[in-house]
Amino acid sequence: MEEYDMPAGLLAEGRQGDNSPPLSVGELAQAVKRTVEDRFGRIRVRGEISGWKRHSSGHCYFTLKDDSACIDAVIWRGQAGNLAFRPEDGAEVIATGKMTTYPGRSKYQVVVERMELAGEGALMALLERRRKALAAEGLFDAQRKRPLPFLPPLIGVVTSPTGAVIRDILHRLEDRCPTRVIVWPVPVQGEGAAAKVAAAIRGMAGLAEVPDLLIVARGGGSIEDLWAFNEEEVVRAVAESPIPVISAVGHETDTTLIDHAADLRAPTPTAAAELAVPVRAELLGFLDELNARSRRCLTRRAGDARERLTLTTSRWPAADHLLGPKRQKLDEVGERLPRGLAARAHKAEAVMNLTAARLRPDLLRQKLDRLSDKLDAAARMLPIVHPDRPLGRGFVRVTAAADGRTLTRSADALAAGSLRLHFGDGEVAAQAGEGPPPPPPAAKVERSGRRPYVAPQPNLFD
Repeated sequence: MEEYDMPAGLLAEGRQGDNSPPLSVGELAQAVKRTVEDRFGRIRVRGEISGWKRHSSGHCYFTLKDDSACIDAVIWRGQAGNLAFRPEDGAEVIATGKMTTYPGRSKYQVVVERMELAGEGALMALLERRRKALAAEGLFDAQRKRPLPFLPPLIGVVTSPTGAVIRDILHRLEDRCPTRVIVWPVPVQGEGAAAKVAAAIRGMAGLAEVPDLLIVARGGGSIEDLWAFNEEEVVRAVAESPIPVISAVGHETDTTLIDHAADLRAPTPTAAAELAVPVRAELLGFLDELNARSRRCLTRRAGDARERLTLTTSRWPAADHLLGPKRQKLDEVGERLPRGLAARAHKAEAVMNLTAARLRPDLLRQKLDRLSDKLDAAARMLPIVHPDRPLGRGFVRVTAAADGRTLTRSADALAAGSLRLHFGDGEVAAQAGEGPPPPPPAAKVERSGRRPYVAPQPNLFD
């Protein structure tokens, strides 16, 4: 009987001839890890990306799958920044790296060092999926397109600072209509190109002097060369730009995703410059033509008006025919005017004579004497009726301290509060208020010993 066929005991113990001592879990996991890494130290695997996830640490985790199997994969942060495209689910890729195991989860995975799209077909499939996704968000809608300014004073250009593209744009602008240009230099292909192009497009809107028009340009090339302009971050930057954008990437047959997001697509960078500004000579010629047309129009209008005036005045009646009756009436009125004035003067003279008879000097003298007597009588009465005359006989005149108004009622005195008491020899300030009446003065006692009757005195403030 084999040794392993024997029934197991309660305690593990060494057996005769056993030269393989038990391994710990960690030892076994490390042994498997070394075996896998030694056997698959360098591999290339083709599959479809699924479950793509970029961790906050910068590492990327995903799964490579095909019709029959799947395998986990990881790209460390250092290699993830060097990818020439932005991976996404559904993209078919060829990943280069090495196999390893993750002992903490008892699983194996591919550590990817390099990853590329699996041929031009896979690249086009990825491009089409991205185009549909962005179009579904409305980034390519026609109603979002804005009209370009007719004659922009300042144009911004995002392109490579070297090469024929920027020279062609500047030369064509100079030939057509010289204008100011701001160039934001960026790499137009390779690693990091997409991020720098997107940053340049957004940065143009933050300049101290914001351009009136923006041109994003690049020369022709393969789909791989133009791929930076298909990246989602560049497309979104174009769609969100507050400045109208002309896309001029590649030749006429080349199409990128920013062509759909831009306000206008130019077939070439040179054509973009032509679309940006009009031809100055043609513009001046058009203005001259408009000036000549306006002069001809004014001359024709003046001639037409002159003809209408001549035609209208020719239909008017003669001046004598219109003014004859008025002139005759004026002559009649002129003849009656002296007679009317003379009659009016005689009537006025009769009225004046009648009035003059009433204005004899003796009658005026008598009336003046009567008026003088009345004035003297009023002057004599003035001291008698003066309100301060009774003050010398023990009376008091009460006035309000605020406005000097004479008060005749106790309620008015209480409402006024502050008072002035006017005596025969001066004034005294007083304050009105409720209070007990003052005690009566002591009465004189007659010799008979009987106290005389004293009538109660009224309160001056009641």
